[in-house]
Amino acid sequence: MQNNMKQGTASDVQMLDHRQLTALMQFGDLESCADTFESYLDKVKFFSMESLMLRLYIGMDVYLAAQNVARGFGVSNEEFTHSFGSIDDISAKMQTVETTASYLQEMVAQCIRWRIASVSENGNGIIRKAKEYIDSNYTDEDISLNKVAENVGLTPTYLSALFKKESGQNFTDYVTTLRITRAKELLCCTKKLISEIAYEVGFRDYRYFSQIFKKQTGMTPRQFQNSTNELYRTE
Repeated sequence: MQNNMKQGTASDVQMLDHRQLTALMQFGDLESCADTFESYLDKVKFFSMESLMLRLYIGMDVYLAAQNVARGFGVSNEEFTHSFGSIDDISAKMQTVETTASYLQEMVAQCIRWRIASVSENGNGIIRKAKEYIDSNYTDEDISLNKVAENVGLTPTYLSALFKKESGQNFTDYVTTLRITRAKELLCCTKKLISEIAYEVGFRDYRYFSQIFKKQTGMTPRQFQNSTNELYRTE
């Protein structure tokens, strides 16, 4: 752990970033948890903080934030208290800087484990929510895995793996299929220009749209449009 020459003070405690802490528990991974949390504490000069009162203030702040996040993962207050004690008991775990940091870091890491377990148990529901978001926004050129992951409360990397596992295809392929399916409907049933259709389904580059369309269907958009028009004329 790092040590700062200047002792942490009450004014440093005011620099606590609650959003950063919550984001770590909701979106972070176990591999980087220790380093990220250490950096979080270092911003308030925690590792040179001699005052037990200030350590308790930070400890209670982290405790309450972790308890709230854990509740969102389906962890009851009783289970949380069983794991980390009640808020009235935590002072015994914060007698030194080292024991306090270790205790709080484990608390944050356990929240990440609870999140991972919750996702594993509710994978289908999460992917259903992700697909609902994609289905409503696939025509947006800027739709991305990061945006969808933020919407469902997962890291992009974890969502990508879960999406592939639960749906059998990756995120990009799913979005592309939606766009090409819609483009086929418009080519078949409207008199819109192909460039307009490309734009409407989320492609801003007409040539790229044509390449993807041919890869998906075996025909260019023009060939597909002509073939469907010919089909209707023969019926």
